[in-house]
Amino acid sequence: MNQAGQAVRIVSVQFRAEPASAGAAFYDRLSYYIAAAADYEADFVVFPELFTLQLLASTPGITADRLAAMLSQHTMQFVDRLSDLSRSHRINIVAGSHLTTTDLGIRNVCHVALRDGSIHRREKLHPTPGERTVWRVTGGDAANVIETDCGPVGVMVCYDSEFPEIARHLVDQGALILIVPYCTDTAHGHWRVRHCCQARAVENQCYVVTAGLAGHVENIPDMAGCFARSAILTPCDIPFDRDGVAAEATENADMMIVADLDLAKLAAARADGSVRNREDRRPDLYSVIWKGR
Repeated sequence: MNQAGQAVRIVSVQFRAEPASAGAAFYDRLSYYIAAAADYEADFVVFPELFTLQLLASTPGITADRLAAMLSQHTMQFVDRLSDLSRSHRINIVAGSHLTTTDLGIRNVCHVALRDGSIHRREKLHPTPGERTVWRVTGGDAANVIETDCGPVGVMVCYDSEFPEIARHLVDQGALILIVPYCTDTAHGHWRVRHCCQARAVENQCYVVTAGLAGHVENIPDMAGCFARSAILTPCDIPFDRDGVAAEATENADMMIVADLDLAKLAAARADGSVRNREDRRPDLYSVIWKGR
């Protein structure tokens, strides 16, 4: 791990939804990818937003107003599996997201299972207009890092990545890696997320890992086919790949990508890079601008 001066190895899974793959078949695929990432000696494996919709692929009678409640029936088993798999494979799992009914309403929740089997929850803060109106999703109200054995990491679920304040808040808490599970139904949506994530990497001189959902589940209401091209992104400076892309998936394929993220390079870029975006901020000026609004 990075505490010993090594790079953090990240596997991002571009998961392709399949109409006939539900229940036990979903958990078989989940286990397969986690085991494969562990074979690569990865520190983290990341899955896409809403990939647990696959659990309902063979369930009849799904309506938009019942979707979250039906998925929530799987929550306990899903979380238990994550805990067992993270512990048995000694890997940190960022499990995309899962629609969940709570006392505060319907939330889009990312469950993170650490190597010791402990579970952490991070809620999507900014539901899209479609999520709000069709699935009645409400946004969470906290954006805290998760302390891992590789240092603090931040989670931004899809649309959250399009708001610079969230990434800055997480990086200010010490996160050097931001993880973005996403699900978009058009190429336009994908590129919005992708361009914003690349901007977040440049602005904050950090790594950003995206994991997108591909394919479709035919019986999910108001859910069109998904478009994904997952990537592991870096700042654009001399120590990194010139285009800021450490790894990239094939468009809409069911596959995983892997990259080693050297945290020492971030420290060097922040201290002596061609540009020093974090150091060169002008909060004195920003406060004047905001007071004038």
